[in-house]
Amino acid sequence: MRLMGVVPYVVGGLVCVLTIKLGLWQTDRAEEKLALGARIEAAATAPSTTAAANLTEWQVLRLTGQWRSEATIYLDNRVQYGQPGYHVLTPLQMADGTVVLVKRGWTGIGLDRSALPVVTTPAGEVTINGRVRLPEAKPYTLADAPGEGARWQYVDLAAYRAWSKLAVINEVLEQTDPSTDGLIRDWPRPDLGVDRHRGYAVQWFGLAALSAGLCGWFGWRRWRRHGSGSNDS
Repeated sequence: MRLMGVVPYVVGGLVCVLTIKLGLWQTDRAEEKLALGARIEAAATAPSTTAAANLTEWQVLRLTGQWRSEATIYLDNRVQYGQPGYHVLTPLQMADGTVVLVKRGWTGIGLDRSALPVVTTPAGEVTINGRVRLPEAKPYTLADAPGEGARWQYVDLAAYRAWSKLAVINEVLEQTDPSTDGLIRDWPRPDLGVDRHRGYAVQWFGLAALSAGLCGWFGWRRWRRHGSGSNDS
């Protein structure tokens, strides 16, 4: 019986320790996201580079080359301003032979869902500006392959290299120039969720405080009850 009386306090103590650890973990996640945000801001405001080598995500890049419009792909099911459409990606080949896949912007589906929209691609040499991005991780999809023809569900660079016969580099450039080709280039920054992690941390610390408070309160009542019984005897 005495052992059974101790069990609730042991459980309460374990809950308290666990929730404190979870709260600290959420706090650490918030700090990591703050550091990531600082890195994104530093990379975005740093001077642009013209070398497509040793790239880091969010780095500002300025490239000169020619569009390989025949290898343009359209990422399906991309929503902008509440409207369905595509992200248009076209490879840019530079004078040294380096090829970079460029996410040029968003365009709507159009009247005929079965036909891909017509996108204007400038001929000759062009100079573009953008931010380096890593290809998105494979999302949940029912498709057997990342793409069929020029219509793709997500970027798989290995599959794209095989399809286009172009040795694109491992990073994608998100073009930021003012639009002259009818594409919308409104790229939102990622939601780092710092406030969400902090909110979770407050909840976990609150549960820890509640658990500790309940253990203390029941322990005090138990002590009062047993203490009173000893005095009466």
